[in-house]
Order: sequence, then C-alpha cells, then structure tokens
Amino acid sequence: MSEEGYQVVTQSVVNVRVTSNVNTFGSERRFQKDLTIADLKNKIELLTGASSGTMKLSLNDKDNKMVCLLDNEAALLGSYPVEDNMIIHVEDKSLILGEYEDVSKVKKYEMTDEDYSKRSDSVRSFKERNKLGRFDPEEQARKQKEMQQKEEEEKERLEKMKIGDRCEVQITGQPTRRGTVKYLGNTDFKPGLWVGVEYDEPHGKNDGSVDGKRYFSCQPKYGGFVKPLNVKVGDFPEEDFGLSDEEM
Repeated sequence: MSEEGYQVVTQSVVNVRVTSNVNTFGSERRFQKDLTIADLKNKIELLTGASSGTMKLSLNDKDNKMVCLLDNEAALLGSYPVEDNMIIHVEDKSLILGEYEDVSKVKKYEMTDEDYSKRSDSVRSFKERNKLGRFDPEEQARKQKEMQQKEEEEKERLEKMKIGDRCEVQITGQPTRRGTVKYLGNTDFKPGLWVGVEYDEPHGKNDGSVDGKRYFSCQPKYGGFVKPLNVKVGDFPEEDFGLSDEEM
C-alpha cells in the first residue's frame, strides 16, 4: 500500500477515551470515523452499560472541556471535530455514578461452614488428608507446648517484678525505653499477663487506662502495657539528656 493510501486509512480511525457517569475509570478505544452516532452509541452501550436510547454524548478536548454535543444520530462521527486523544463522555441519568464499581452492591455467594467441610476438593480437605497446619497433631502439640512454656516464662518473669521497680522495655524493631513498673497482672483488654509501665518520656499510648478502665495513673502518652518478656527490671536510672533548666 502506498504511503498516501496508508494516510487515508489512518485518518479514517480515531483514538479516543470513553468516560461516563456510570464508570468513572474510562477506557481507550479506536472508532471508525464513518460510524454514525447511532452506531457509536450501540458500541459504547457495551462498554459502559448505559442504554443507547437514553445516553447523551459529548465530545471533550484533552483537558476534558466540552467541544460539542454528539446529538445527531444520523451524522457520522467524522463530521464532528474529533481528533486523537479527545474524550467522548457519556451521560445517562437513568444510572448512578459508580454503579458498576461498587462491589459492595454485588450479591455474593457464601457457603456455610458445614457445606464447605463436606467438599472433597477444598483446601481444608487437602490439609486434612495430608495432616497439614492445624490438622497436624504433632504440629498442634508443638505449638501448645511452646505456648505453655511462654506462659510459664512470663509468670516467672512477672513474679520477679514489683510495683515501683525501674525497668527497660525492649520490643523488637523499637528503641529501648526506660520507665517505672506501675501495674502487674491480668487486664480486661487482652488475655494473659501484662506489665503496666510509666515511661520517662512521652513514648507511650495512654495514661494508665485502657477502654475506660484505669490500671494506674500517669500523664497522657506516658503509659503503656507490655508483655513480661519484653520488660527487664534493674538499676535503670532516668536518663540525663544533658539539658540545663534553661534548656528544658
């Protein structure tokens, strides 16, 4: 095909972006310029879900400013000043913005646990057959033993502490913080044993109370609760940052 013939072919096709009040994402499409607006609407109907009988088309420039309405269904697309990278915007008042994007409105099939347990091709049945994960008695026994050992270690560590002890809190991924032990024992916010600490600096999360229940009292952001294995008591005086009274 000659270069001149190639130019004629490329000029008969236009690349545009189709957007709508139904689907705000938009999509890039190529359309023949010899399409009638009526045929164009039929094609866009498949893209957006809007009805060709109720949609209104506008031709917008690259900055999404309207150039004109595509309101003559018998006219050809090429009879309008349409160019590559322009936008054809669809308005269909019978549909709602984002209607096809909100997955929360999609009815979902939910299988009961009883029905799922009866399936032979599920992940659960595969694990049961091969004794994997929570279906492995040895693995579960090992985890149970580790949990019991950890609970015993926490209890032993807690028994060596008393209210008023100076301490250091060491949590993986966080800097070491110093403070004073203010609470020892169980809590309502989470099971297990906990140590309430009043930090020397405002690096805590509370004032000694959690969910409306007070365990000890301190200034806001100076209090925190940590597991016993993260707390070490000893001779940990409050750190001196070398600031004089005038510098505080």
